[in-house]
Amino acid sequence: MQTLEQRLKTLIIEALALEDVSEADISSSEPLFDGGLELDSIDALEVGVAIQKTYGVKLDANSDDVKQAFYSVATLAQKIFSERGDANV
Repeated sequence: MQTLEQRLKTLIIEALALEDVSEADISSSEPLFDGGLELDSIDALEVGVAIQKTYGVKLDANSDDVKQAFYSVATLAQKIFSERGDANV
């Protein structure tokens, strides 16, 4: 069974059409922005929409909490888990 972090990596790759990137290329603790995948604000919006569609979790772009959640795949997974309160996300 895939973990939430693995599913998020796949979601990011698919949402952003990252053809030359695989799950193995993305570390769960690697920054998604500065120094990591080098995502930008448009990428964050696209990933946020994909998360909302997939997990039903709306992420408010103006919230400091959400900005911290977008640090890495691991922090995104923690945010989704805390919002859903469901071990089966």
